[in-house]
Amino acid sequence: MAQDFEKAVGLNVGTSPATILTSDSDDAIIGIRLANILGSTIQVDVYITHNDGGGDDNYYLVKGINIPPNSSVELVDAGSKIVMQSGDDLVIVSDTASSCDVWVSYIDTISA
Repeated sequence: MAQDFEKAVGLNVGTSPATILTSDSDDAIIGIRLANILGSTIQVDVYITHNDGGGDDNYYLVKGINIPPNSSVELVDAGSKIVMQSGDDLVIVSDTASSCDVWVSYIDTISA
């Protein structure tokens, strides 16, 4: 069965946590690119909120990563993947208002 490649994006993410992707099945993130769109360094947190019915827990993929002015970072590379299960949220927040563009590539509904 062919895989269903998808994208999720965030434009001008700032100081309020932005949910970029909510998993509706077993999904695999294959790329996360964070771009600093400002002329000064920003710090960004990326985490997954695991919604297991017993309370929400945040699991950080990166906390306080510095992104230089007008630069970007790739958080998932070299063939690695991050698995999300139904109800999990991918959340991104910056220390600076309207400072970060986000592009996430993922496989929707992983199949055998």
